[in-house]
Amino acid sequence: MIIGVTGSFGSGKTTASRMFGSMGSRVIDADIVCRKLMLPGKAVYKKIIRHFGEDIVRADKSIDRVKLADIVFDNASKLRLLNRLVHPETIKEIERLIFRWKTTAPVVVEGALLIESGFYKKLDSLVVVRSERAKQIDRLMRAKGMTKKAVLKRLRSQAPLKKKLAFADFVIDNSGSKNETRTQVKKIWKQFRRRRGGL
Repeated sequence: MIIGVTGSFGSGKTTASRMFGSMGSRVIDADIVCRKLMLPGKAVYKKIIRHFGEDIVRADKSIDRVKLADIVFDNASKLRLLNRLVHPETIKEIERLIFRWKTTAPVVVEGALLIESGFYKKLDSLVVVRSERAKQIDRLMRAKGMTKKAVLKRLRSQAPLKKKLAFADFVIDNSGSKNETRTQVKKIWKQFRRRRGGL
């Protein structure tokens, strides 16, 4: 069984995904997959440097993701370009991991752009994690050291929550405590178990 977990930036996707992982699923974090593809020497790395220039390269040859983010989140066409460079290879690697793990356990794919990229069509179920906007902003400012302006730019670059919810099979509200979120995850997990005969 392939389960997608998505939501807006800072909604708590990772928290929910880790909870599913603690219940027995394999978890694939699309952002981690993407970061590995952007390491020096990788084909995606070379494409990004070719299109965005050497200014985004640190002294150790790694891509400065903050500089890259500053460029693409200020320019919609550059963001679309980056997505075209990164998404196909990211999806290919996620599919490889799913193929390796799907016979041993349910697989959770966590990603902010599962809907925007069209990957949701490959899933058995889609879980959308939501949170109060003020809590999202506060969480990101504290956890990532981002300014409110930077957070809002990221949020505006993604599909509106209302659109994401229209694709959801299940919704988790992460506005409360972790225990409240865990209770919701457990309920959904039980439904998955019933649907798949105990997984």
